[in-house]
Amino acid sequence: MKQVRRKEIIRAGTTVEQMVRAIADMIVTGQMLPGEKLDEVSLAARFEVSRTPVREALRELGAMGLIDREPNRSAVVTNVSETYLHSMFEAMAELEAICARLSAERMTVDERRMLELEHKASMRLVHAGAEEEYAAYNTEFHTRLYRGSHNDHIFEMVIQTRARLAPFRRAQFRLPGRLAKSYEEHGRIVTAIMRADGAAAAQAAFSHVEIVSDASAVFATAGELSARDA
Repeated sequence: MKQVRRKEIIRAGTTVEQMVRAIADMIVTGQMLPGEKLDEVSLAARFEVSRTPVREALRELGAMGLIDREPNRSAVVTNVSETYLHSMFEAMAELEAICARLSAERMTVDERRMLELEHKASMRLVHAGAEEEYAAYNTEFHTRLYRGSHNDHIFEMVIQTRARLAPFRRAQFRLPGRLAKSYEEHGRIVTAIMRADGAAAAQAAFSHVEIVSDASAVFATAGELSARDA
């Protein structure tokens, strides 16, 4: 099933967003190695699109730090080191802790209720082992925390940081047992927010992102080893 889903991503009608996700996933999981060239013509043929959306996808991948592109030269897959990845997750943990604390203090009754209901509903995805669907839900869950802070400036900062980490945060769900653990970690955040306990919510969110960082580092380490062996 996983191979079928992967193939379905890269076919005619693929959007820029889907291309970015597909290429990013291939980079993170080592299917594309550091130093590998990304030719526009080849990518356009592979995804069955024109070169215009390919250029846009490469631009976004560059902004995410996954590829490097100099004028008049092909884009090249960069080496995202474990150290650099850790630094990004470190910043993310601090930002998410702030959002969780403010959410515990500022979320409306309706926002808290929806957060709790959707969290409980996500258990069916865990039971089904639905990695793709849970990854999509996970993005929505964290966005609720960011919006719950009711601070537009913090929201912008955390969204920008998350965009660079998105491929690694998705990849973590390929690890055995990660869906269930993520659900439990979310549960601690939700419980603290429902109790309006800002300190507990911040700690739960910070710990959650630290765990995600450790899980995601598996892919960065694998990428570095593959690059050295290539």
